[in-house]
Amino acid sequence: MQFQQERAGQHRSDAADRAVRHQFVTVDGIRTFYREAGPADGPVVLLPHGYPCSSFQYRQLMPRLANRWRLIAPDFPGFGHSATPDPAEFSYTFDGYAGFLHRFTQALELGRTALYLHDYGSQIGLRLAIRRPEWIAALIIQNGDIYADQLGPKYDGLKAYFAAPSAEGRRKLAAAVSEAGFRDEFLNDVRPELVSRISPDLWQLAWAQLNHPVRREVMVALMEGLRENLEWFPRYQAYLREHRPPALIVWGPQDGYMPEGAARAYLRDLPDAELHLLDGGHWLLETNLDEVAALARCFLERHHAGDRT
Repeated sequence: MQFQQERAGQHRSDAADRAVRHQFVTVDGIRTFYREAGPADGPVVLLPHGYPCSSFQYRQLMPRLANRWRLIAPDFPGFGHSATPDPAEFSYTFDGYAGFLHRFTQALELGRTALYLHDYGSQIGLRLAIRRPEWIAALIIQNGDIYADQLGPKYDGLKAYFAAPSAEGRRKLAAAVSEAGFRDEFLNDVRPELVSRISPDLWQLAWAQLNHPVRREVMVALMEGLRENLEWFPRYQAYLREHRPPALIVWGPQDGYMPEGAARAYLRDLPDAELHLLDGGHWLLETNLDEVAALARCFLERHHAGDRT
């Protein structure tokens, strides 16, 4: 009977660890939403999100790893359930978000972490890594571009705008910040058989959360900020070459922004990285969740297992 009670207690503890908890913390006076799962003393995995999503994109992955790791996924200011401070009081730029992510980790006293890098979160996360390389235990890289020569054809419109900015070009960027534009972002170039795995909730929720005057303007400004971000690409690459963090690359090559070549390019600077090209596109956690979770678990066990304190 005592053994059964102990096992029942352990089961309840494991179930509580795996449950995703929805929380708020104030950072720089900004009410910040984040999702958390896993034991408080587990090795930390930090999951910054991309465009146009939020921490919602990690909702299914987090419970898959939460029996062993402490997973933290914040909503950046202007995204998801976090507050939207006045642009005069917060820098809605890649560098501004990297500084915010740094202060978020300090507010939660996270310490050494593995970083999950995806979309905009790749550049924001790598700027954090450049600032505090000693904090980075490992990288999981999923469709996050840092090699200018491997950008896909969907970047052509942005490149043209960067070369010759105009009011008409900016109107086109603004038009992409819409429910239809977000639908295109989420479906991207995945083959037709995979489209049904990508829930309309993704673009409908993103639009409901971002359909706000300040937030829409922030989204356009971030797209414009990609030009400055391109200038950072050599710095990201230099960080990888210098520090050689253990890296798992899981990639959906059916991605008009970041095709297969964008994944293979990481091997230039991380020749020992583990690379997996899966049958999916930019949003692998919607179409290939089981594969990504299994690969991440094996990788983290080897490189970021830690000991519970």
